[in-house]
Amino acid sequence: MTIFTLDKVRKTFTNGEIEEEILKGINLSLKEGEVTALVGASGSGKSTLLTIAAGLQPASNGQVIFDGNNMTAMSSEEVRKIRASKFGFVFQFAHLVPFLTVEEQLMLMLDVSESRLSKQARKAEVNKILLLVEMDHKKNAYPSSLSGGEKQRVAIARAIIHEPKVLFADEPTASLDSKRSKDVMSLIQNITKTLNITTLMVTHDEEMLSYVDHVIKMSDGIVLQSGD
Repeated sequence: MTIFTLDKVRKTFTNGEIEEEILKGINLSLKEGEVTALVGASGSGKSTLLTIAAGLQPASNGQVIFDGNNMTAMSSEEVRKIRASKFGFVFQFAHLVPFLTVEEQLMLMLDVSESRLSKQARKAEVNKILLLVEMDHKKNAYPSSLSGGEKQRVAIARAIIHEPKVLFADEPTASLDSKRSKDVMSLIQNITKTLNITTLMVTHDEEMLSYVDHVIKMSDGIVLQSGD
């Protein structure tokens, strides 16, 4: 089922008297249970497209439809609530809180997402997600004791602990070596299928494309190619 649609999305930035169009009428549909990768050279517009889809910045024109709702017509507070409850985010670096344990990182995310679960139910959910990302044995560890791959696994767990419908990943393997990159991509692929969520990922690493369902190639703010 299609859960996300971008319809003729444009993004223009003004620098003094110069107006630059970064996105030039992008059309894109995303389905549940699938990983879609945005690829292209630096400056092609892929990260801008991801942040607009994620509600982190508005489109200049066009519509962003999520789960049947037009996000471009919503107030900033309505968009914020969707981000907090329905979206998960993974970035190049894990950005874990250094003084919180792995378990506490996830509990904090449940607080931020305004979860209505009881404390006991939250702990059970944390344990379930840590098992899914194979980090349950490290739940009492602090970030300083984790490897780069382990930190990214915790970041992924934190991104999905509140059961989002969409996972946005911006260069999630860029800071990892080849083996850990493949491990993380295999995990993202498995989570997408197991939880039946929608994943939109920006990557420059073509080795990671074997783990995705669809590849969107971009250049100069347009889609050059869209395929499996």
